[in-house]
Amino acid sequence: MKTALKLSAVCEQLVQLARKAGAAEAEAYAERTRDSSVRVRDGEVEELQQAASKGVGLRVISGGRLGFAYGTDFSKPGLKSLAERATALAKGAAKDPANGLPRGAQLGASAEGEYDPAIAEISPEWKLWAARAAERGARAEDARVRKFDSTGAGDFLSESAIASSRGASGQSRASYAYVYCSPVAEAGGQLQTASWSDTRRVLSRLQDPEEVGRTAARRAARMLGARKPKTQKVPVVFDPQMAAGFIAGLSGAVNGLLVHKQSSFLGALLGKKIAPASFTLVDDATRPDGIATRPFDGEGVVSQKTAIVEDGVLRNFLYDATTARKAGARSTGSASRGWSSLPGIGTSNFYLKNGAQKAEEIVKSVRNGLYVTSMLGRGADVVTGDYSRGANGMWIENGEFAYPVQEVTVSGNLLEMLRGIDAVGDDLDFRSSTAAPTLRFAELVVSGA
Repeated sequence: MKTALKLSAVCEQLVQLARKAGAAEAEAYAERTRDSSVRVRDGEVEELQQAASKGVGLRVISGGRLGFAYGTDFSKPGLKSLAERATALAKGAAKDPANGLPRGAQLGASAEGEYDPAIAEISPEWKLWAARAAERGARAEDARVRKFDSTGAGDFLSESAIASSRGASGQSRASYAYVYCSPVAEAGGQLQTASWSDTRRVLSRLQDPEEVGRTAARRAARMLGARKPKTQKVPVVFDPQMAAGFIAGLSGAVNGLLVHKQSSFLGALLGKKIAPASFTLVDDATRPDGIATRPFDGEGVVSQKTAIVEDGVLRNFLYDATTARKAGARSTGSASRGWSSLPGIGTSNFYLKNGAQKAEEIVKSVRNGLYVTSMLGRGADVVTGDYSRGANGMWIENGEFAYPVQEVTVSGNLLEMLRGIDAVGDDLDFRSSTAAPTLRFAELVVSGA
């Protein structure tokens, strides 16, 4: 995409127009995206999509009053109208002393992250080939795979730019490609579905689509014959995908706005030990191979690496500039936004660092317990810390997978779960922007028969 400079010029022009319209401070954020995908079923195209969007959002502040407006007209009259609308909205808004744009040393840019021109050249034929290859791999892996819930491939391209009257200035672009497969295995009248996927910023690093299908088929087929164990308290192991889901549930608890509102179970525990020394949770927008790596956040604050939990100790919460001002903290470069929205707090590359144990060893050391491979339901309540999710997986007996399990519920309290982690694997693999290695909890309630 060769138009990043044009987006930057749009932002600079809009800021100037907002200042002329009477805004004391002005910030413009523009974005252009292209998203295309193919979905197949039994080798036939079920859905072919391509969508493109562009737009610019303008935030203005005058006397502590905030106005926001957005639009898609990049012409001079269109931008002038947008500037006047945002400025007028600010005049009628309530005052908030926390309103203000980031400035000074906070602003800047770090490493942009990888952009792959090859992804911009991906054809619909390639996506169709990849999706069919995933289906082919799944069928070849296990004869019990006879149909599919969903299989597809796609790509995403974006470019963004920011400018503000306080000195924010930057442009960035991102790319990623993905492939996924959800086969259905059938035997004895029972159907079991599982899924596997991969997403990468560089096309050459994307997992072979056939292997994506094969992995998904193995996960589906091993669930055939699943049953419910009796309700009991046992060690529970989360595979890397489920461990990633678990830490994703913690992202709300470390959101600085929820902490400021006293709506996080972790709010009063800053500086306290909340997990074992093997537990280090990081948000890193500078990671070279990260899906969510970016040079700056949604307010132009330079991207950074933030240790949230370090060696088991809660060290930081995540903040954008406005919430940091309210909380008496500093921005962690965690403002997330699109062109049609105000900035809010979000994660970037959010992950649990590798531990020292092999995943196989973690399972082998369990005499009687559950290995979780998929989950359903709401999960974590970040206000109270309550945790309860439907789970499927494999029952472990004497360190071996004994039989598949479905329709059980895993429950506990998030803080107790964190403190009860007794093993962290060494199998961290970034297939999305949130990732974790295998995790074992010493004891959780598994509700079954």
